[in-house]
Amino acid sequence: MATQRSSSNPALNDKAFKRVSESTAGWAAGTDQMEEAYQSPSYQPPATDHATMTVNGTVWATGALLVVLVAAGVYGWNSVETSGTEIQLPGWAFLVVFGALGVALLTIFKPNLARFTAPVYALLEGAFLGAISAAYNAAFDGIVLQAIGLTIGVFAVMLFLFVTRIIAVTDKLRMGIVAATGAVLLMYLVNMVLSLFNSSVPFLHDSSVVGIAISLVIVAVAAFNLLLDFDFVERGVAAGAPKQTEWYAAFGLLVTIVWLYLEVLRLLSKLQGRN
Repeated sequence: MATQRSSSNPALNDKAFKRVSESTAGWAAGTDQMEEAYQSPSYQPPATDHATMTVNGTVWATGALLVVLVAAGVYGWNSVETSGTEIQLPGWAFLVVFGALGVALLTIFKPNLARFTAPVYALLEGAFLGAISAAYNAAFDGIVLQAIGLTIGVFAVMLFLFVTRIIAVTDKLRMGIVAATGAVLLMYLVNMVLSLFNSSVPFLHDSSVVGIAISLVIVAVAAFNLLLDFDFVERGVAAGAPKQTEWYAAFGLLVTIVWLYLEVLRLLSKLQGRN
């Protein structure tokens, strides 16, 4: 039995392949085939069968989701009202966050629905991102363009590091990223509980040197999650995953990109807050 490989992105892990395979006829090998792919060399020629997952198909699906995200983001941006130093988010801003979370959970547990649910997630998440980005930009002029540029730059660098194998996705690296991501999640959960008592995790939100260092670490963790996402796509192609897995992989990539963007935005706001 091959070593089970997991991803810190809950959408992109080995169990995802099992859920997809169980709901798709024709991929009889299921997780056994996936395990064989993990035992094989890191790179294998991509599948050519139109019924199976391909890198190009995943790229197109991801691009389509990003278009939906940006379009919804424009609407969210224009829905924010500013008056002097006052910034008012639309009443629906946090409702769509819970809606996006619900759709994301549905997609994770029902990956065969990803081609339908992933665009809905992109729509809801995009509306919120547009609104929160407008609020940040009103407080720190030009910060959104900087955050977008840095997010694209980090994505490109991580993709280059993955493709050239400068950083190889080994079991040890994977476990480290999973542990770090779990620690970040736990810290945010603790902070959420503390916020109910008008408190927060020390240094998490301030612009001190320690606060900035914490944000840098979180940005790094989000960036390294991209390596696991790329690895998921590569392994899926090598294993001959069903064609519909392209949408599921695109959804997982979008989740990581959104997280990375928000953390970059937070980091930049801390840096500008020191000026």
